[in-house]
Amino acid sequence: MSIRGLKKKQPKTFKVKIITVDAEMEFSCEMKWKGKDLFDLVCRALGLRETWFFGLQYTMKGMCTWLKMDKKVLDQEIPKEDPISFHFLAKFYPEKVEEELLQEITQHLFFLQVKKQILDEEIYCSPEATVLLASYAVQAKYGDYDPNFHEPGFLAHDELLPKRVLRQYQLTAEMWEEKITAWYAEHRGIARDEAEMNYLKIAQDLEMYGVNYFPIAQNKNHTDLLLGVDAKGIHIYSINNRFSPNKSFEWSTIRNISYSEKELTIKPLDKKAEVFKFFSSQLKVNKLIFQLCIGNHDLFMRRRKVDSIEIQQMKAQAKEEKARKKMENQRLAREKQLREEAERAKEELERRLFQLEDEARQANEALLRSQEAAELLAEKAQIAEEEAKLLAQNAAEAEQERQRLELTALKTKEEKRLMEQKMREAELIAVKLVKESDRRAKEAEHLKQDLHEAREAERKAKQKLLDISRLNYPHMAKYPQYSPTDTRDANFDKGSIKLDLKDIDLKRLSFEIERERLDYLEKSRKFEDRLKELKSEIHALKLEEKQSGLYS
Repeated sequence: MSIRGLKKKQPKTFKVKIITVDAEMEFSCEMKWKGKDLFDLVCRALGLRETWFFGLQYTMKGMCTWLKMDKKVLDQEIPKEDPISFHFLAKFYPEKVEEELLQEITQHLFFLQVKKQILDEEIYCSPEATVLLASYAVQAKYGDYDPNFHEPGFLAHDELLPKRVLRQYQLTAEMWEEKITAWYAEHRGIARDEAEMNYLKIAQDLEMYGVNYFPIAQNKNHTDLLLGVDAKGIHIYSINNRFSPNKSFEWSTIRNISYSEKELTIKPLDKKAEVFKFFSSQLKVNKLIFQLCIGNHDLFMRRRKVDSIEIQQMKAQAKEEKARKKMENQRLAREKQLREEAERAKEELERRLFQLEDEARQANEALLRSQEAAELLAEKAQIAEEEAKLLAQNAAEAEQERQRLELTALKTKEEKRLMEQKMREAELIAVKLVKESDRRAKEAEHLKQDLHEAREAERKAKQKLLDISRLNYPHMAKYPQYSPTDTRDANFDKGSIKLDLKDIDLKRLSFEIERERLDYLEKSRKFEDRLKELKSEIHALKLEEKQSGLYS
């Protein structure tokens, strides 16, 4: 066979991308595959056996549609893209998650999808319930709470609460984390599958859980109602209230559902009851509603029948798996407890060892300190002994100094007394000198006055002598032959001698007076110098006495 022949026999394929809640997968599909072929391939890849809850969803012209299982994939109205994208999602919801979700993968896929619907606000949840659900989600992701490992801020990158709740309460991310962590710490010992199941058990009691809403109208002109389809039946809601239905039709009370173009009819089992008719926006919506109604009704009836062999086997396996997991969890819990106890014992031993080492170190340090203290005390004792000797020597020197100061004080007192006596004597001498000076000054004054009077008498005598000479000279001219010349000259010479002697005495007296005055001034100057010396000595003695008193 040629290579060209092999190529012709290879079937043509197309690529699809399957998007689950937490992963993406790509497959190559044959052109002739139906929707069920692709769906089974995805379920085998996921290891999923509870296939009746799920379906492949795609979006066409803004409307979400489910891939039909009995038609070829390429014959359906799907997006023309490569690869073709489908979302693998839960199409039908169980009435009681704990009884109906048998496989762990089924439970995990439901948990992820319901969690996303709550965070996207497709399912309304009260703020208190969202915090509790968030704590179970954290338990499923991180396991048991460990304050040493899960430090503040470990939830900073996790989306756990709807934006509506975050906007409703003005709390910081740290405050929300604290509230979630308070619940999270209470879930210690819960395994991941148990935490996810607890999440779903709380979520299944929410009013909007598992409900598919469609806008409808009771006539062709107005769209003022919502029709909801879930696992329990069909519900009619007002346009502004998705929580409390105005009218409900349980699957057990519905006889028939049919549609024609945009009109859909619900016939109750009670023939006397009123037939409910409504209108949708387009035929595709009626087909989708009809498809969901058939699937939910089939599951509703199936739950109330005896389980098939496959379901019984799956339940038995799930029961065995749960028992095995329970025993495994118990074993792990015991091992964990023993490990924690061993770690605590180890920590206690390490703490005790550290404490003993610390005590030994402290005792060693205390011993070293004691030795140092003993050496220091010995040094202090030696220093104290030397200081005592030095103090005794200082005391002896102080005693000697005291005795010397006492003698000095006595000498100083005696010298002071002598100096005071000298001062008094000097003061007396000064007084005497002053008196003598005054007396001598008066005597000099008298002498000066006598001298002045003598000079005045001398002047008068000279004047008188001159007057007499003038009177005698003319007679001598008239009588030249008369010669009393010798006699007159002798008399004149005698008068001159007398005047000269008197003048010499006056000069000598003035000289003696001047000399005595100079002697007196010299003695006065010497006495003042001596007086200043005595004052300086007295001042020095007073200072020395003050210093001696302070030193004592």
